[in-house]
Amino acid sequence: MEFTKKVLMESLEVPTNGKKTYSEKPQNIILTESQLESIIAKLSKEELDELKEAENGDDAVDALIDLCVFAIGTLDVFGIDSNLAWDRVLEANMAKSPGIKEGRPNPWGLPDLIKPTGWQAPNHRDNIGS
Repeated sequence: MEFTKKVLMESLEVPTNGKKTYSEKPQNIILTESQLESIIAKLSKEELDELKEAENGDDAVDALIDLCVFAIGTLDVFGIDSNLAWDRVLEANMAKSPGIKEGRPNPWGLPDLIKPTGWQAPNHRDNIGS
């Protein structure tokens, strides 16, 4: 993830105690609107375009993994425990039930995940960076 950290920190101009280093995690970073827009633009322009332009399954797998690397690298830059966050989101998603969301296009006929009564979203308040 070191390359992803370097690219993100350069593009976001994240201060690192006056030193140009990418080996330490920044502390107490709050994204500005322009920084968030920068992340979204980079993600959509480079990684999603790669997926759209995939010519075969190998290209598509590569593009999807690139999206994961970018997303997880972004979490890492901001000091978020991505394994903990992943586990919480997965657990919440596994508590959903297969079904069909009315009005949502579903060209492959795959089931959607429906939130049952009482479903709770994952809580990340104790994992928002250090």
